[in-house]
Amino acid sequence: MAQQTDVLATKPLGAGTASFKDQANNDLGRVRIKGIHIECGASAGSVVLTDGSGGSTLLTINTPTVANGGAYDVVIPDQGILAKTGLYGTITNTASVVVFYG
Repeated sequence: MAQQTDVLATKPLGAGTASFKDQANNDLGRVRIKGIHIECGASAGSVVLTDGSGGSTLLTINTPTVANGGAYDVVIPDQGILAKTGLYGTITNTASVVVFYG
């Protein structure tokens, strides 16, 4: 049986490229991505998660327009996706993104 960890949520991240922060506004260190909540924008966009600033791409999600998609959740199976050096996001034409991590 795999070891379980507490699942926490980041502060919402809007447009641009930035580090995801915990609720105390600290950068995240090594984390496992467990899920993602996306609020779509007025036009099609994307969410790109990377391992640290300028690091390798961990996940890319293309988002639909609000009229077609609204908000949706992505659940990451098993142990999640490992970000070894921190979690950065590049958010394009998307209202906001919250990452659930452990």
